[in-house]
Amino acid sequence: MKGVILAGGTGSRLHPLTKVTNKHLLPVGRKPMIYHPIEKMCAAGLKEILIVTGCEHIGDVMSLLGSGKDFGCSFTFRVQDEAGGIAQALALAEHFAAGDAVTVILGDNIFEGSIAPMIRAFEEAGGKGAVLGLKKVAQPQRFGVAEVRGGRIVAIEEKPANPKSDLAVIGIYIYDSSVYDIIRGLKPSARGEYEITDVNNTYIAQGALRYHDLEGWWTDAGTFESLAQANELVTRE
Repeated sequence: MKGVILAGGTGSRLHPLTKVTNKHLLPVGRKPMIYHPIEKMCAAGLKEILIVTGCEHIGDVMSLLGSGKDFGCSFTFRVQDEAGGIAQALALAEHFAAGDAVTVILGDNIFEGSIAPMIRAFEEAGGKGAVLGLKKVAQPQRFGVAEVRGGRIVAIEEKPANPKSDLAVIGIYIYDSSVYDIIRGLKPSARGEYEITDVNNTYIAQGALRYHDLEGWWTDAGTFESLAQANELVTRE
């Protein structure tokens, strides 16, 4: 099992802060935002971690993180040349993964619980298919929303106007090595991106998608409101 942190994107919802830096380098509590997912991965025993970010700020990210020795892990870095979606960014991990499964965290995810139970559930099921992190949220229309029946996800809808549940697909995923074949078969969405929801719905169609309810609090930090909430939550720890 290897780790992948996706830390690209333009950070447009956080302008003007992100006109001069990658949003994942902004502070959350007393640490840069990207430290939080890194520390969660290391605590769960993932020691090889790929960081995917944009070309504009790759130098700043590498300068901050270094080799990984300060975290007790090793880092590899890849550049996503354009904002082509989460699935496109994940495709850059294929060579790094070398046939292993990957735990993927979006770099603006800030949360309390451990990812170790999620990894354990994936491995106990034979290490095949995919596992998604879910969390009940107050505004599900901001996220991909999972429809769950009989303990299984039957559909995921991206940012629905009328959500069928309050279960958001948060930015924590575990995929087996077949994810790259799935990504190669995707077509761009209406907004011109390769959507991770399409990847997840393919696993649903294959009967190979499971979910895990993340314990403790969770927030993204991609807007001014959620960034403020993330800072408030981590200071309580």
